[in-house]
Amino acid sequence: MTSTIENETLVEDLHSMLDMVRWSVSCFNQAGLFYGHGTDNPWDEAVSLVLQLLHLPQNLPEQTGDQLFHSRLTKTEKLQIVELVNRRVQERIPVPYLTNQAWFCGLPFYVDERVLIPRSPFAELIHDHFASWLGEHEPDNILDLCTGGGCIAIALAYAFENAQVDAVDISTDALAVADLNITEHGLNHRVLPIQSDLMTALQGQQYDLIVSNPPYVDEEDMADLPQEFHHEPELALAAGHDGLDLVESILRQAPNHLTEHGWLFVEVGNSEVHMHSRYPELPIQWITFENGGHGVFAISKNELVEYWRAVDH
Repeated sequence: MTSTIENETLVEDLHSMLDMVRWSVSCFNQAGLFYGHGTDNPWDEAVSLVLQLLHLPQNLPEQTGDQLFHSRLTKTEKLQIVELVNRRVQERIPVPYLTNQAWFCGLPFYVDERVLIPRSPFAELIHDHFASWLGEHEPDNILDLCTGGGCIAIALAYAFENAQVDAVDISTDALAVADLNITEHGLNHRVLPIQSDLMTALQGQQYDLIVSNPPYVDEEDMADLPQEFHHEPELALAAGHDGLDLVESILRQAPNHLTEHGWLFVEVGNSEVHMHSRYPELPIQWITFENGGHGVFAISKNELVEYWRAVDH
């Protein structure tokens, strides 16, 4: 760890926000960090960390940003930045866990090591209101299955202002974080956290839209994960040999919980390759994203019913 004396000396040599960002980038590059929890490069990682610590918005107007980057920082502010940069480098902790803040669909969320850091391509589908599948039929009831910190459920509630959203997870720790976020966004009246092993506690409930980002990392990928990912809960990542341990149950349970014209969307990430071999006849639609991301499929209730009828008979 960098000593207090070294930190004191360092902050005497660094003055502005730009100084701190430049120094942080150098530290990150030297350490060979992995990026993938909100940023994909050392510059954006450093900017995000510094802006959060200074309680400034992430998307500053260009002129304002130029002016602020040359503003001088207090000694206390500089010491706080140095401390977190050192932790990012030495402990490989993702920035959102250091600052307890992450963004999804342009919305801020509290995160800690009880939940995954949000990074799902579902953000693009939510932004587009799932228009290619739902058309103009806005859902009245939505299920976010494996909700974690509640980010997807809350973003769905913002997108569909008249919908009721059930936020389901098996982890009571994750649901505690989801409850914090639901309250912070003032959505307690429309987003309900529910503890359940997938859909087992939802008897009789039906939804126009089910969205699920379950654990889907296969054994090979789990063994190769960068150190940053080992700060995230393994329960929310690992899903057996082919990453599809939960997907079979989701596909089985969904027909009973979808309304007549309902749709199921599931993210399986890199385990997409295993879906092709495990379910070669399943009539799923793989979604192409304009803003990056992959491994999300869609299937209607009717298609699921027909598939299982054929398979089981």
